[in-house]
Amino acid sequence: MDTYFEPWLSYKHPIVRQLAFCIASPSIIQTIPQQLEIKNHFELHSTQFWQQQYHLYQHRLVELDTNPEPLIEFLQQLKSTRLGLRFEYLFWFWLQDEAQTNFKLIQHSIQIIEGKNTRGEIDFLVLNVATQQIEQWEVALKYYLGEANLNLEHWYGLNRSDTLFRKLNHFSSKQFQFTQALDLNIEKKFAVIKGQLFIPRPTRLLSDTNHTHSSALPAWLNPTRRVGEWGHQIDNHLYRLQRHEWICPDLIQSSTRAEWWCNGLYHNIQTQEFYMFRQAALLTSKTSIL
Repeated sequence: MDTYFEPWLSYKHPIVRQLAFCIASPSIIQTIPQQLEIKNHFELHSTQFWQQQYHLYQHRLVELDTNPEPLIEFLQQLKSTRLGLRFEYLFWFWLQDEAQTNFKLIQHSIQIIEGKNTRGEIDFLVLNVATQQIEQWEVALKYYLGEANLNLEHWYGLNRSDTLFRKLNHFSSKQFQFTQALDLNIEKKFAVIKGQLFIPRPTRLLSDTNHTHSSALPAWLNPTRRVGEWGHQIDNHLYRLQRHEWICPDLIQSSTRAEWWCNGLYHNIQTQEFYMFRQAALLTSKTSIL
C-alpha cells in the first residue's frame, strides 16, 4: 500500500501514541490461514472495526495527550517490562474507560478452574453493547519474521520456538476452548493479534517504485498493516528503537543513527520504514525480549 491508516503518529505523548496504536492498528492477519486446523472456532475483527473504534474514542485520546496522568497511573500497576503485558494493560485501560461505550468490560484475566486444576485463563470477557452478546477477547502483540517461502509455518518470533503457526494453533486449541465463564455463556470469540510482520530484505524489488512485491505475500497477511523487513545488513539511515517504542515510535527520534548494530528493531522516522536486524549467528537464539 502507498498509504496506511496510522493515526497514532499524530499524538505527542509516547504512552498515548501506544494506546492509539493498540486501538487503531489492524490485525497482522486479515483471515485465518487455511493451513490451520480449527479445533475451537474464533474470529478476527476487521480493519474497519478497529478504525471505527479509534474514531469513537478519538476525543478521549486528544484529552489524554494533553493530560496523560490517568493512563500513566493505570499502567503503574504493571511491574513487568514485557511488551505483551504492556499491550494487554493498554487494552485493559481502553475497555474499562467510561469514555469507551461500545463494550462493557465484565472482567479481565479470568482463571478457569476445575477442582484443583487451572484449565486456562481468559484475557477479557466483555459485553457487546450493540448486540448484547458476551464476547471473549484474547489479545497478543507479536513480531514475526518470515523465512523461506513465507508459508505459515515459516514465520518465527525472536524466540524461534514462538511461531505464528504455533500461536494461532494455541488460540484454537487452548485459549478458545471455553464455552462459559463467570456463569455466563460465551457467544463470540475474537483473537486480537497485533504487532508487525517482517519479510526478508532480499525480497524487495529493485524498481522505480521500490515497493515490496506483494504478490509473493500470503493471502492471509493483512495488507492494511505496514510490513517491515529484516536482515543482516547494516543500513545507517536507521536508528534503534527503545523497547517501549516497538509498540509505537516516539514523536522525536530517541537515539542516534545506527553505527554499532545489535539485534533489535530499527526505524526511519521520515519514511516510517521498520527494519529488524538479526545477527546471523544468533538466529537460533532462545532469548525473547517480549
